[in-house]
Amino acid sequence: MAIIETEATLHEAHRDNHTHRDVNGGWLRPAVFGAMDGLVSNLALMTGVAGGAVSHRTIVITGLAGLAAGAFSMAAGEYTSVASQRELVEAELDVERRELRKHPKDEERELAELYEARGVDQGLAREVARQLSRDPEQALEIHAREELGIDPGDLPSPTVAAVSSFGSFALGALLPVLPFLLGATALWPALLLAMIGLFACGAVVAKVTARSWWYSGLRQLALGGAAAGVTYALGSLFGTAVG
Repeated sequence: MAIIETEATLHEAHRDNHTHRDVNGGWLRPAVFGAMDGLVSNLALMTGVAGGAVSHRTIVITGLAGLAAGAFSMAAGEYTSVASQRELVEAELDVERRELRKHPKDEERELAELYEARGVDQGLAREVARQLSRDPEQALEIHAREELGIDPGDLPSPTVAAVSSFGSFALGALLPVLPFLLGATALWPALLLAMIGLFACGAVVAKVTARSWWYSGLRQLALGGAAAGVTYALGSLFGTAVG
C-alpha cells in the first residue's frame, strides 16, 4: 500500500511540474516584438528630433505621429505575414488531404516507415499506422505533424497577431511621449521613463523564456540607449547643418 501511495504521489508531482507554456500561439512573439519596437523606435525618433533643437510641441507631435504610424504599420505587417504563412500551411494540408483520399494505402505505408525509422519494430509500426489511418482527420493530423512539423488545430491567428502587435507597439511607443503629455518640457524625464521601460521589457521577456532577468534587462537597455544616442547625435548634426 505504501508503494502505491508513493507512486501516486510521484505521478501527481510529475503531472503538476510537467506543464509547458504555449509556444505555438500567435500572440507572444508579436506582443514582445511590438512593445520593444515601439519603445525603441519612438524613443530614437523623438531623441533624433530633439537633437535638432526643435520646439517642445514638435517633439510631442513627432512622438504621437510615430506611435500611430508605427502601430498601424506593425499590425498590417504582422497580419499579412501570419495570414500568408497560414495560407501556405493550409495549402500543404490540402495536398496531404488529397493524397490520403487518393492513395490511402501508400500514405499508411509511409507512416509505418516513419515509425520504423524511429526504431519501432516493423510489425508494430504497420499495425499502429493501420489503426491511426482509420480516421481520415486523425491521419491528416498525424501526417501533418510527422511530415510538415505542424499541428493543424493550432495554427496562429492573423487577427490575434495583428491586435497584439498594434496594442503592444502603441503601449511601448507611448512611454517616451507620456512625460511630455503630463507637462514635462525637458527631454530627460522621457529618457528616464523609456530606460525603465526598456529594462522592464527585457526582464519580462527573460521571465517568459527562463533566462537571467537582469542580463536580458541590461541588454535591452543598452540597445535602446545606443539607438537613442546615435539618433540624438545625428539630429544634432543635421540640425546644425540645416540651420
